[in-house]
Amino acid sequence: MSGTDSAESATRLSAHFDATIAHDQRIEPRDWMPDGYRATLVRQIAQHAHSEIIGMQPEGEWITKAPSLRRKAILFAKVQDEAGHGLYLYSAAETLGIDRDELTERLLQGRQKYSSIFNYPTLSFADVGVIGWFVDGAAICNQVPLCRSSYGPYARAMVRVCKEESFHQRQGFELLLTMMRGTEAQRAQVQDAVDRWWWPSLMMFGPPDDDSPNSAQSMAWKIKRHSNDELRRRFVDMTVPQAEFLGVTLPDPELRWNEERGTHDFGTPDYAELMRVIKGDGPCNAQRMERRTKAHEDGAWVREAAAAHAAKQQALRETTKEGTAA
Repeated sequence: MSGTDSAESATRLSAHFDATIAHDQRIEPRDWMPDGYRATLVRQIAQHAHSEIIGMQPEGEWITKAPSLRRKAILFAKVQDEAGHGLYLYSAAETLGIDRDELTERLLQGRQKYSSIFNYPTLSFADVGVIGWFVDGAAICNQVPLCRSSYGPYARAMVRVCKEESFHQRQGFELLLTMMRGTEAQRAQVQDAVDRWWWPSLMMFGPPDDDSPNSAQSMAWKIKRHSNDELRRRFVDMTVPQAEFLGVTLPDPELRWNEERGTHDFGTPDYAELMRVIKGDGPCNAQRMERRTKAHEDGAWVREAAAAHAAKQQALRETTKEGTAA
């Protein structure tokens, strides 16, 4: 193919990609896509997958300390769901031509990130409920629009993830409601957890739009559908009436309803803290990565055994095929 033909082919492919995006259709793994689109998807899906796996840690610490067998079973099931979400998302990333082993290495080497929210400690069992209410509630705001993402495998993976996240959010709220109907000490524990998790949950949506380097392009490609600030506002509007029903106070003196705009005004999260946590200086960054690294190292024998079994099965299939042919 001549240089002219190659250029014309690239132009046609680019035009087809742009038209697919413009018509709200899906890009599939075998379709041509710009390098930047592929790289953006790998970064976003990988960060999402890493977050699900590391997100098992804060609540997992409470499985053995849950106050009843029922609460233990609920929490254990939720942590298992999070592991499954990570696997769905790693599989979606693999359709872009990158192996999950490579993604894991990038995380362990500090070349990829996970959500800042998982670098905060769970100091009481009420934190488990608040994580379900705030963190999974924020995830729902952020992830439901991803079911309409322009990349097919990512969008399809998010359908099941969002259904399960919605259940997790209701589980968390139910736990808090039970505690708020309990003793004064339990109510104080819930309020304390709300005070500690509110601002990190708002930071979970990322930096403000003016300081978000990837948001505009991701929206132009329809990988994501809403800006960070828009999603943050939706979360606040959703959460305020729930807090009133629960009987807790959200720790923001600037929080109030704006009748003119039909939404809530609220204070500004500490984005300097967000950047410190993202860069590794959060309360639990080192602990989270130490545990993730150890789990990866401890699981090496499982991966090796699985690879050996797969190779053995492939050899048996080839031997059987040769025997049949003879």
